[in-house]
Amino acid sequence: MNEHENSAPGESTTVTPAAGAGELATYVADSDRFENPGLPPHVYREADVNPQAARRAELQVAVMFALSMVSTVVFLVAFFTISDDSTFFFPAIGTVTTVNLVIGVSMGLSLLFIGLGAVHWAKTLMPDHEVVEQRHPQASSEQARSDAVAVVTGGGKQAQLDRRPLLKYSLGGALGLFALPFVVQVVGTLGPYDTSYLKRTIWDPQENDGKPIRLMRDPEMTPIKLTDVTQGSVFHVMPETLQKYIDEGHGVLEEKAKAAVILIRLDPNLIKVPKARDWGVDGVVAYSKICTHVGCAVGLYEQQTHHLLCPCHQSTFDLTEDCAVIFGPAKRPLPQLKITVDDAGYLVAPEGFHEPVGPSFWERAR
Repeated sequence: MNEHENSAPGESTTVTPAAGAGELATYVADSDRFENPGLPPHVYREADVNPQAARRAELQVAVMFALSMVSTVVFLVAFFTISDDSTFFFPAIGTVTTVNLVIGVSMGLSLLFIGLGAVHWAKTLMPDHEVVEQRHPQASSEQARSDAVAVVTGGGKQAQLDRRPLLKYSLGGALGLFALPFVVQVVGTLGPYDTSYLKRTIWDPQENDGKPIRLMRDPEMTPIKLTDVTQGSVFHVMPETLQKYIDEGHGVLEEKAKAAVILIRLDPNLIKVPKARDWGVDGVVAYSKICTHVGCAVGLYEQQTHHLLCPCHQSTFDLTEDCAVIFGPAKRPLPQLKITVDDAGYLVAPEGFHEPVGPSFWERAR
């Protein structure tokens, strides 16, 4: 073997190749010349040496836990007292339901203050001495396991729970109350529940005093004549009744989410389902845009195959088969909207959807 010398100022070290000639060699240096630097001196925190600072930190942590409890109480009060019909205009977001805003913010603050209190407790009062753990065989000895159990069981003392009961009780109160919103939401939503609003859309004639509702281009909100819809064309459609919600300035997003419709014209001879053909006009058919899987917008139309594609999870619907599912996770066809033509030549919907749009729920027939 060849030996190579690698000299540093004031010393010399000999290293030996770990592989033979012609191979990639790894050189292992003699590590005996490196001294263990040890741990730097421990820096004590103010709370470690000053009882007043420790007491101040304890009070700060307790205040954070108390704020968490207050936030949880606000959640519970809002959940039971604020009406679902109450709305609130939030800058940069728009009109939101008041109860959703209040319980969302209060639950977030409740969890935030628990986290801030725990972090501040750890940073100011819990032990922070540096510890070096030497490597040992993977299978620990009985003594080592006993020591580990002792460390875990002694965690309460190290966290000063016995010396600082205020922290123990305020943390217990914050964590205990924080669990209540989850219990309330589960218990409060069990049992009979009115799901009629899930079936309703603003395509229902009662939204227009019982009269047929004109189909409008989205977002221009201009009416569509039958002659405007050429072979293979695609229109994204909203009901004329949406304009009322736009003018009133509330509920627009929720109503649009359920009322979105896609309007397409294809050769009537290609439509294989009589019902689908009868509910259209000269090959012009209208279907809900809301995917029956998880509610994404089905807006991609392939003219050659007459397929509608949901871009989220690739559910594919066949327009010639009354939008039956031919691929993907969706389990039901897209609901069809029955359309006709009024005396002025505009496309109108004389009826609403005959089934709920979008994903299924527990009262929908499968």
